[in-house]
Amino acid sequence: MHRMGQGNGSFEELVAEGAAVPTEGWDFSWFEGRASEARPSWGYAVAVADRLAGASAALDLQTGGGEVLDFALGRAPKAPVLTVATEGWPPNVAKATALLAARGVAVVASPEDAPLPFADEAFDLVTSRHPVQARWPEIARVLRPGGTYFAQHVGPHSVFELVEYFLGPQPDEVRGGRDPERERADAEAAGLEVVDLRAEELRIEFHDIAAVVHFLRKVVWMVPGFTVEAYEPRLRALHERIESDGPFVAHSTRHLFDARKPGA
Repeated sequence: MHRMGQGNGSFEELVAEGAAVPTEGWDFSWFEGRASEARPSWGYAVAVADRLAGASAALDLQTGGGEVLDFALGRAPKAPVLTVATEGWPPNVAKATALLAARGVAVVASPEDAPLPFADEAFDLVTSRHPVQARWPEIARVLRPGGTYFAQHVGPHSVFELVEYFLGPQPDEVRGGRDPERERADAEAAGLEVVDLRAEELRIEFHDIAAVVHFLRKVVWMVPGFTVEAYEPRLRALHERIESDGPFVAHSTRHLFDARKPGA
């Protein structure tokens, strides 16, 4: 993990900076110098590039701003004949469309909780990085027999040190959400064979309060309804803690799914 220097400035200046940064897409380069996160050992984006090279029709679910798919297509020695992406948040739809147009990728606006707007058995590869929810029956439906779902999911109690700093202790059913074994059971119930499932816990460091503010604005489900005004006392206390004690440390959890639809 790359360690980065703490930002400088008063509490008010740092909070204003974190509140002003655009939140579209999944480009986290703004955090350079302000926060750090260890990466899973499996190298998801590079692994997707390898999978794309062997696919004829690929679908990337909840693509965000299209950054990961764009990187993977750029690394793939051969691109699928057809590549499509879905995204549910309108600012991200616009960003992904602009980014991926040059690669011939169609971006379809589709809410995360809606049925996928594709025919049965339309794709031999479905990918997703950090889906809000994996809708296993729909994934299985659009995969061809022998097709693959390859994805990196957010695991249980991810970054909960930060969540519970703002919200207090969370109940077990919230802390245990996104459990990989529960997701394995759901995938199998939808008719998929889980070929590989790996999980890792990774260290995160927030080096200034601007990084905390921007993170909570960008990853909106962490502290629902987060605003600087609503949480100003807790933000100020955390700023003082970082100033005196150093980075705020949390841990993310990630798991890698490699699942196959039985058949030819």
